[in-house]
Amino acid sequence: MTFPYSRGRRLRYTDSIRALSQENFLTANDFLVPLFVTEGENIKEEIPSMPNYYRFSLDTLEAEIREIVSLGLKSVLIFVKVPDDLKDNIGTEALNNDGLMQRTVRLIKEIAPELIVMTDVALDPYSSYGHDGIVDNGEILNDPTVEVLQKMSVSHAEAGADFVAPSDMMDGRILKIREALEEAGYYKTGIMAYSAKYASCFYGPFRDALDSAPGFGDKKTYQMNPANSDEALREILSDVDEGADIVMVKPAHAYLDIIKLAKENVLVPVSAYHVSGEYSMIKAAAAKGWLNEEEAMMETLISIKRAGADLIATYFAKDAAKLLAK
Repeated sequence: MTFPYSRGRRLRYTDSIRALSQENFLTANDFLVPLFVTEGENIKEEIPSMPNYYRFSLDTLEAEIREIVSLGLKSVLIFVKVPDDLKDNIGTEALNNDGLMQRTVRLIKEIAPELIVMTDVALDPYSSYGHDGIVDNGEILNDPTVEVLQKMSVSHAEAGADFVAPSDMMDGRILKIREALEEAGYYKTGIMAYSAKYASCFYGPFRDALDSAPGFGDKKTYQMNPANSDEALREILSDVDEGADIVMVKPAHAYLDIIKLAKENVLVPVSAYHVSGEYSMIKAAAAKGWLNEEEAMMETLISIKRAGADLIATYFAKDAAKLLAK
């Protein structure tokens, strides 16, 4: 049917009609809340390159967790800032059962047992080189790194993590982590795989937050080329075959086509990470008065949902949940 009998504007004339015909919706259930945790006491320090986002010591974390729960948010994704004197090339501190990550998981489960706790599994916060794997003569070793990631995942499960989230992009690590969790009896512990993680410039503020920038070179031998999409699908399908319960695309807003590609080809939930640089760009533009922060935030998040993301890890999670509750 053609104009004038077919008029698209009929579905746009009023708020009620627009709501009735809306195709995609955001709720607090969609969001994963990234949390940065540091050693020390009475610390809640703003990250300079991430306005209104903070690192917490364990004693200040309780109030943050209670606010997250009160907003109806269901899951947190934990990252730890490890002191330099505990960093080495083989991730020794990552396997400390009384390490900062493990203590954080136990504390959150004490405060809010119902909150889903996901833990970052990678060596870069623990590495003296700032890389996601063990370094030998400038090369990032794959298989020895995977062995450490297996032990790290079991340690997180022992502490009470509901999901481990390997973000390293080493080959074969999902299968090996799944095997290690099964052998240790943690068959209920899920894996959210960073399946299509690109070598992106948008991670800069995150690396400031954790002091985890690579000490030499870059991460292009293990993170993906931003020019590639077929490669992303191979990685995603491989992780599902190896036992991933959730797959992730990272970054999100600059990779909406990859989110859509994932959603069309897998039958597990698809997560997307709206990363620090994407967050900070909106914050910076809003601070200049160049755009409306709330509108930009919500338009960005709904675009990620529209592309096919079932879950969105975002630094806007609390702000979006507050706005959605109005």
